[in-house]
Amino acid sequence: MFGDLERSRVLAHSAVFIGLIALGSWISIPCIPVPFTLQTLFVLLAGAVMKRRAILPVAAYIVLGTLGLPVFHNGMSGPGVLLGPTGGYLVGFLVSALIVGLAYESSSRPVRIAGLAMGTAVTLLFGMAWLMISAGMEFIPAFIAGVLPFIPGGILKAGAVYIIAERLP
Repeated sequence: MFGDLERSRVLAHSAVFIGLIALGSWISIPCIPVPFTLQTLFVLLAGAVMKRRAILPVAAYIVLGTLGLPVFHNGMSGPGVLLGPTGGYLVGFLVSALIVGLAYESSSRPVRIAGLAMGTAVTLLFGMAWLMISAGMEFIPAFIAGVLPFIPGGILKAGAVYIIAERLP
């Protein structure tokens, strides 16, 4: 690994984004109807910075939380979180980071914006699908509870990531 600058960069970025995603899960701004956390902002930003390799810190974050480190929302941890009603969102983070990462491999602004929108939508759709499975909810109630309240925050976070990423080298 000595002398491999790209591998060192991936390792350093992974460590930073694991920490940022964990920190973002602890930051909860009370809003109506759901609290506003920064987890998804850092997942999207990881994709913008690390490209397709953003899946590495997101996967590590999920593994660390599943193994018992208190990195999930409000310090929760363990496999029960993945099996609970919010587990779908966490799994959606993996796909979201990959989608955004692939979009950011392009220099096209419309592709990047579409990637951020799709990444945000995928996280919400995975969360809704898992709500339907784990809680036995029908489509409409799962959409109303698991997607609709998160759309304004998702748009805001995707916009923030776009602005931040445009200013990074």
